Amino acid sequence: MSKIGTYITETRGELKRVTWPTKRQALAYTVTVILISVFVALFLGLFDYIFTLGLQKFVLR
Repeated sequence: MSKIGTYITETRGELKRVTWPTKRQALAYTVTVILISVFVALFLGLFDYIFTLGLQKFVLR
């Protein structure tokens, strides 16, 4: 039981030293991640479409 208490005490001490982002920073980071995710999805989807067309044209005929 004392190990759990020590863990909780140390965790609280560490969390006091954490520099948390502001709401504005958190929003900016969230929007950035969403935009990058959408871009990567579109990019990969485009290449998937191109390769599918290539396979249909050259391999499946």
